[in-house]
Amino acid sequence: MSTRPGWHQKLLGGFRKTSDRLLGNLAGLTGARLDDDTLDEIEEALIASDLGPGVAARIRERLAEGQFERGMEELGIRLVVAEEIAKSLEPAAKRLEIDAFPRPQVILVIGVNGSGKTTTIAKLANLFLEQDYQVMLAAGDTFRAAAIGQLRTWADRIGVPIVSGPEGGDAAGIVFEAVKKATEIGTDVLIVDTAGRLQNKRELMDELAKIRRVLGRLNPAAPHDVVLVLDATTGQNALSQIEVFKEVAGVTGLVMTKLDGTARGGVLVAAAEKYGLPIHAIGVGEKVDDLRPFDAQEVARIIAGVEELTGD
Repeated sequence: MSTRPGWHQKLLGGFRKTSDRLLGNLAGLTGARLDDDTLDEIEEALIASDLGPGVAARIRERLAEGQFERGMEELGIRLVVAEEIAKSLEPAAKRLEIDAFPRPQVILVIGVNGSGKTTTIAKLANLFLEQDYQVMLAAGDTFRAAAIGQLRTWADRIGVPIVSGPEGGDAAGIVFEAVKKATEIGTDVLIVDTAGRLQNKRELMDELAKIRRVLGRLNPAAPHDVVLVLDATTGQNALSQIEVFKEVAGVTGLVMTKLDGTARGGVLVAAAEKYGLPIHAIGVGEKVDDLRPFDAQEVARIIAGVEELTGD
């Protein structure tokens, strides 16, 4: 189950709004005879809860198998929902492994402005520090002075070196210097912030391509990971962001933030189901240790409200 004391309680609180929304949408449908009309309503309720049409259809099929004449008790439906959510999440729940050789492992972090990208970088760095890796940050989002300043503040707070430059500086040049420095001092992980503007996809694509070319001069395998940060509060819009960033940046994995601030956390399941990309960690709080890899079964049971009825 949980890998850190108190993390389970964090998850319970973090997914409370999502679980309440799902169970609210299903209210009145449990206990009724599961005929086609009721099953249609359940499927619609699941889609309205942001779980995605694929998961909703599988749950409908599972419930239809028995065509319960006298209805199915609430716990039974919740267990089916939890099992199908877990089936979607289990292949995606993969922590970000540090296995590159030679070091450093270069992780590009991308995402729209406001997604929590800069804070997520600090939280990822903290995760790696807990595993005794040496970490360095690179402030490659030179488009915004605020992003550079925020990342410097976080670097000071968690005690890791950072390579940065002025607002409007050459992002690729900063990344080049960061890789050189990280290689010289034997850093294990270099986490690179990148610009998050999508207004001009071509401009963003060109900048990321330039960064990749610079990295390739120093380490042909870099970047080893391209991690997209998603804000769960945007709901289905998060899925469209995956589409765009897959096109412009070659996303290799996801991190979903702000799950504690939304009733739309079902989009975590929809993203796993639709794209099959690794979801390396989820965020359910503001503190630096509130971003963690997750257990698919645990999250599925919490979203479906199983523990609420069983106390498990």
